[in-house]
Parts: sequence; structure tokens; C-alpha cells
Amino acid sequence: MNINSRYYFLLSALLLCIFVSTAQADTDPLPSWNDGPAKQNILSFVAAVTDKAGADFVSPAERIATFDNDGTLWTERPVYFQLLFAIDRVKALASDHPEWKTTQPFTAVLENDMAALADSGEKGLLQLVMATHAGNTTEEFSQIVTEWLATARHPKFKRPYNELVFQPMLELLAYLRTNDFKTFIVSGGGIEFMRPWVEAVYGIPPEQVVGSSIKTKFEMRDGKPVLVRLPEINFIDDKEGKPVGINQHIGRRPIAAFGNSDGDLQMLQWTAAGEGKRLMLLVHHTDELREYAYDRKSHIGKLDKALDEAVEKGWVVVDMKKEWKAIYPFELNK
Repeated sequence: MNINSRYYFLLSALLLCIFVSTAQADTDPLPSWNDGPAKQNILSFVAAVTDKAGADFVSPAERIATFDNDGTLWTERPVYFQLLFAIDRVKALASDHPEWKTTQPFTAVLENDMAALADSGEKGLLQLVMATHAGNTTEEFSQIVTEWLATARHPKFKRPYNELVFQPMLELLAYLRTNDFKTFIVSGGGIEFMRPWVEAVYGIPPEQVVGSSIKTKFEMRDGKPVLVRLPEINFIDDKEGKPVGINQHIGRRPIAAFGNSDGDLQMLQWTAAGEGKRLMLLVHHTDELREYAYDRKSHIGKLDKALDEAVEKGWVVVDMKKEWKAIYPFELNK
């Protein structure tokens, strides 16, 4: 082989490698996932349930996938974002409620005393939610949430909260829908807090959101029918409530469920108990630099019993630090 022939051979081989690499990148449905066990489990599961000739085939109507939101689809630290929304609402409404200056847990919020707020416990947090999430119509509340997301910024990342969604999970949602899955959010967060923005961010329409709710009532205001939000709990979509909410809103048992904490354990158990091939996946927050690292002893997104059960039963556990090339969409621009 002469020099020219050798040159053209090497050039052709190089171009072929580039072409193959580019083609693989273009066809990879999960490009932000490293080729680890989690990615392989996901790809194998989808291939199995969509293969009409295979023993594990599932009809499109039964391809239901449920996703927790906080900590699974977006960040949940330093506290749940809906709580930060409630805190900002207390401050915005404080001038109309002078009694809050001397009434806990409102005093703690106004004085930025997070320790006192934490000491108020679940009862105190519920008081905040009732005071800031009720009294308006459903349309008014949706507008308030939309405006907050447009202006509020995360204390660590200095970005809008709806930019702190996980890029690998966005890819997963899209991949499942491409394979005729119907994707649902099943979250302990407020259903009407999520509905105004999840379709634009996740591609999940509002009717495919299952969440906690407060009671509403029908009224005529200025000759127009409205739904008014009441300061009364209607349903808590967390822990044991998640399978109940799935049954009430969806009416089908999922074949795939995705969570990140003990609050999602019952949803994964309910999914695993069905017949046929199933996928149960937990997002394990292990990246203290790009996001946060926490699990068993955390007060937010505690992952303890669910992690033990995942190991025992062979569920998929995603190590964010090892298995995700990027955490957020804005990292891709770098």
C-alpha cells in the first residue's frame, strides 16, 4: 500500500468512526445517561414490553408510567418548592394580616426564623398552606403560581425553579411516550400547584397529574361560575395515598413507577405487585456538587426503607453522580 492509499484508507476509517459515533448519539434516546445499569435496565424493559412477538408484550393501553415530582423530576432542596411558594405568599399577604406578626408559624416566616418554622411541625406547615392556598378561585390560583415561577429564584442556583428539572428524566419521559407509554405525575405536592406548568416543562398535560388537594366549591361571582378554593384538606397524595390516588384518577395499575423517597415506597410496591414485567426505579441523590447528596437521615426526601426494599427486590436505583452526565438542561449549554 503506497502512501496515498494508506492516507485515504486512514481518512476513510476516521470518517466512518465519526459517522458511527454521530449516528449513535442521534439514536440514543437517553443521551444524558451514562451506560450504566440503570440505563440498561430502562432500555431492556421498554424493549421487552413493546415487542409484539415477545412474552412480555404489554398493549399500549396498559403502558402506564407514574412519576413522583419532588426529588424525582426536579430538585427538592433546600425544602420542597411549594413550601417556598407558601413562604413567599405569607410575606406578600402580610400587610393584610397584622395578626401574623405575633402568631406562629407566620411570625417565623416573617422573621426568617427557619428553625422556629421547622419546630411548628406538620401542623404549622399545614397552617401556612391553608392561609396561602385558599380563598381564591382556581383560575386566580393558577395565575399566582405562574407569576411566582416567573419571578422567584432558587437560593443556591439563582435560577427559576422550573429550570431545576432533571435532564435525564426529561429524556426518559420523552422516550417512554415515544414508545406509547402514558406518563403521569403522582406527587405529594398540590395538584393545582403543578398543573399550571407541568405540560410546558414535562410534556405531561394537567389531566395526567395526581396530587394532594384542598376542597373547592362552586359559586357564582358577578354572574360567572367559578370554583373557589377552601381552607380544608381534600386528599393527601403521599405514601399510602399514592396507590389510592392512582386508582381514583387513573384506574389502571402502572407497569413502571419512578420515585426517590420513602414517600414513594407504596407506589412502587403497588406497581411491583401487578402481573407481568415491571420497572420500579428510585433516584438516589448522591451528587453534592451538581445538586445535593442525601438519603437515610434527611428530613426532606428521606430515602431509607425504600432503599432497603429496592436492594432486596432488585429494583433499579440510579446513582445520580455516577449515572447522569448532566443534571439540569442548562448544563448542556456548557
